[in-house]
Amino acid sequence: MLSPIEMTLRDAVEAQHGGRANFHSVVPIDERHDGQPVWEGEVHVFDLDNHPKATRAYAWSSPVDGSDRRRFYAVLHLGPIRSARDAVRAAIVAEHRSNWRTFDGK
Repeated sequence: MLSPIEMTLRDAVEAQHGGRANFHSVVPIDERHDGQPVWEGEVHVFDLDNHPKATRAYAWSSPVDGSDRRRFYAVLHLGPIRSARDAVRAAIVAEHRSNWRTFDGK
């Protein structure tokens, strides 16, 4: 039986990417840059059925600063994304670029 967080993350994967997500495992990640922590947590790995391109997805959530809400991430195992760590790194880079564009006004 899936835990509530596993069910929520499964639902996030299915809602964002389609197909049917089946829980596979949990991978602890401690991502650092220049020795400083960037992100630490658990990434849930799901096998995907009936997805046109991917057979696996990675999902996790993080608190939204200044609120009691959480942001849910779901990243497909495609192209350069070959592991849970790759998925976290890609999300960090995408978020950084988005924040930079917002800050820069472009």
